[in-house]
Amino acid sequence: MAENELAREREYVAGLYERLDSLKAEAEQELATVRRENVGGNHQSRSERDAFARAYEDRIGQLREVGERLAFGRLELVDPDPEVDGPGSQLRYIGRIGLRDENLEPLLLDWRAPQARAFYQATAATPLGARARRHITTRGRDVVRIEDEVFDSALLDEDGTQLQGEGALLAALSAQRTGQMHDIVSTIQAEQDRIIRSELSGVLVVQGGPGTGKTAVALHRAAYLLYTHRDRLGSSGVLVVGPSRAFLQYINAVLPSLGETGVVLSSLGQLYPGVETSLDDEPAVAALKGSAEMAALIRRAVRSRQRVPAEAQNLEINGEKLVLQPATIAEAMTRARESGKPYNEGRVAFVKSVLSQLTKQLAEQLRRRGSTVDEADLAYLREDIRTAYDVRVALNTAWIPLTPEKLVEDLYARPQWLESLTGHWSKAKRQLLRRERGAAFTVSDVPLLDEAAELLGEYDAGDAAKRRAEKAQRKRDLENAKNAIRNMDVAGQVSAESVVAGFAETEAMLTTAERAASDRSWTYGHIVVDEAQELSPMQWRVLLRKSPLRSFTIVGDVAQASSAASSTSWDATLQPLIGENWRLEELTVNYRTPSQIVDAAERVAHANGLTVTRSRSVRTTEWPVVAEPTADDDELLERVLADVREMTAAGGTVAVITPAARAAAVGEALSGAFGSEVGTGVTGLSRSIALLAPAEAKGLEFDSVVVVSPGELIAETTRGASALYVAMTRPTQRLALVLAAGEEPPAGL
Repeated sequence: MAENELAREREYVAGLYERLDSLKAEAEQELATVRRENVGGNHQSRSERDAFARAYEDRIGQLREVGERLAFGRLELVDPDPEVDGPGSQLRYIGRIGLRDENLEPLLLDWRAPQARAFYQATAATPLGARARRHITTRGRDVVRIEDEVFDSALLDEDGTQLQGEGALLAALSAQRTGQMHDIVSTIQAEQDRIIRSELSGVLVVQGGPGTGKTAVALHRAAYLLYTHRDRLGSSGVLVVGPSRAFLQYINAVLPSLGETGVVLSSLGQLYPGVETSLDDEPAVAALKGSAEMAALIRRAVRSRQRVPAEAQNLEINGEKLVLQPATIAEAMTRARESGKPYNEGRVAFVKSVLSQLTKQLAEQLRRRGSTVDEADLAYLREDIRTAYDVRVALNTAWIPLTPEKLVEDLYARPQWLESLTGHWSKAKRQLLRRERGAAFTVSDVPLLDEAAELLGEYDAGDAAKRRAEKAQRKRDLENAKNAIRNMDVAGQVSAESVVAGFAETEAMLTTAERAASDRSWTYGHIVVDEAQELSPMQWRVLLRKSPLRSFTIVGDVAQASSAASSTSWDATLQPLIGENWRLEELTVNYRTPSQIVDAAERVAHANGLTVTRSRSVRTTEWPVVAEPTADDDELLERVLADVREMTAAGGTVAVITPAARAAAVGEALSGAFGSEVGTGVTGLSRSIALLAPAEAKGLEFDSVVVVSPGELIAETTRGASALYVAMTRPTQRLALVLAAGEEPPAGL
C-alpha cells in the first residue's frame, strides 16, 4: 500500500514538472517573439517591447530557480474549495509557487497563500479543515519518501493512509550542511509560521536563542510579505540587512529558491552607496562612532561650515571694485536656512541672494558714473559677478559645497576643528576619532556618512532637480504602463512597475532592487534586520530613514550581543527610536543545535553573567561536548588538526573559530594540513573547512565546530562571553573546545 502511494505521488509530481517545463518553454517562446518584433521608431513601443522582454526573462529565471523541491506537501481536506483545489478534488498540494494547468485548473498551491496555512499549523486538536497532512521528500525531480500525519481517526482504517517514515523536520536537521542556507519552506513549524504570516505594519521583534530558526523565519517572512502585499512592496522593495558579507553569501540563495528576486541584501558596511567595507574599528572607537551623540556632532559640523566673515571683503569684478558686507552674508544665510533645505541645496539659495545683492550694488555703481544699465544688462552683470575669482572665494569661504565623505574625513583629520565642536569632550575621547585623510572607511563610518548626506543633500544642485524630474516622469510612465498592460491583455502576468523598470530611455533596465540599492534616499516598504542586537544607535538611524512607515521585522538574540556599540535590551534599543510602538514574539524551540550542546552553551552563558533565552532542543547526537587541555602551543595546533581531521572524515562542514591573536598560526597549520579545503571569511563558506572569528561566524551553521582557546576568546573583547556563546552554538552535530596551556575549561562547563 505504501508503495502504491509512493508511485501515485511520483506520477503527480512528474506531472507538475511537466507543467513547469511547459511554462518555461512558453515564456522562452514569448521572449523570442518579443525580441523579433520590429516596432519602428516609436519610442513608447520600443520601451514596451524592451520592458516585456525583461518581464519574460524574469519569469524564466523564477521558474528555473524553483526547480528543486517544487512540491513538498499535501493536505487531505474535509471540505475542499473547487477554486483552490480543482473540481472534485479532496487533495491540496503545497509547493514553492502556484501552478495551474492549461485550463487554469489548480495543480499546486503557493505555500504563502492563506489556504496553505493548515499545512504548517494544523494539529490533531485543531485540524483547520484537514483530515491528514503529507510530507513529500524529493531528490532532484523524484519523490523518495512520503510521510503522513493523520488528524481524522476514520482515515486510520482506510487502506494505505497510515504511512511511517522519518519525520521531515528531523531529516532536514540531520542533513549535512553545504556552506549555504537552505529554505525551510517544507518544514516550517507552527510557531514559526505564525510569525511569518503576521501583519505587515509596525515593528515586529523576533527574539530567540541560537538554532531557533530566526534567520530562516525572517527570510520566509520577506517572501511571504512580497507575495501577500505585491502591490505595495513591488515598487518600494524589501531590504534585508545582515551582519557581514559572509552572512549574506550564506543566505543569498534562499529567497530566489522561493521565487523572489526583488529583495535588496545588504551588510552594515554596504548601507551607503559607493562605499562597501568590512573593516572594523577598535572597540572603543566603534562604540563612540555608534553612539547617538555623533548625530549631534555631525549636525554641528555641518552648521559650522556656514561662516559670516568678521570684516567687509573687497571684491574685483572686471576692474570694478565692490564691497561685500558681513551683514549681506548673514542676511542671505538666514533666508537660506529658513527654507529648511539641506545644506548644499540651501547654499544655492544663499548664493542667489548674495549674487542678487552684488548685482544691484554694481548696477547702482555704474549708473552713478553715468552708464545706462537696463534690465537686459543685469543678467550679464550677474554672470560676470558669479564667475569672478574674488566672488567665488568669498562665497565658498562663507558656505562651501560639501560631500559627506569630505565632511567626515575633515572631522577626523582636523583636530583643531573637532576640538572647536567638542569642547565638552576629553582629549582622549577626541583622539579616538583621529585619522589621516585617505584612510579607508570602516563599518562604523557608514552611518556617519549617511547622517552627513541627509543633512547636506545633493552636492550638485542639478542632481536634485534631475531627481525631481525623474520622479515626475516615472509617475507618467506608470500610467502609460498600466494602459499598455490592458492593451496587451497581460494583466496578472506582469506589473506596471516591471514594465517601467525596463523602459528603453534608461541606460540600463534595472529591477526595483537594483534601483533601490544605488539610491541612498530610497525608502523601502519593509526592512528585515538580522542579528539586530549588534546595531548601534547610529546604524538604527540609517534604517529608520529608509523606512518612514516604520515597517520592520527585527530578528536577534540580546544574549549574543558582542559588538562594542550593541545593546543587550530591546527596550533600551527601541524606546529612544520608536517609543512603545513595537511587539515581541519569541522562538523557543531549537531546531539546529543538539541538546547536549545547547545545555553546555547555556551553562557557560549563565556562569559568565549572560541572560539567555532558554530554548528546547528537538534532538540530540551521539557526540558529547569535549574540552581538551594542551601543554603548549604546538600541542594546541596538533589537537586542532586532529579534531578537524576526525570531523571531516565523518562528513559535512567544519568551522574553526579562533581568537584574533591565534588566527595566523591556526590558519597556517590548517592550510599546511588540508590545503585548498580551507577558506577564511566568505571564502570559507564554499570550502569544507572554514577559519573564522566569532563575529564572522554569527548567523552561520556548520556540522562540526572547533573552538580554539575559549578563555582567550572571552578575554579578547569586553563582550567576549557573548562571542564564546556564539561560537559554541554554531554546530549541528559536534563541538570541541581546545584549551591553551594552563587554561581551565570555561566557567559552567
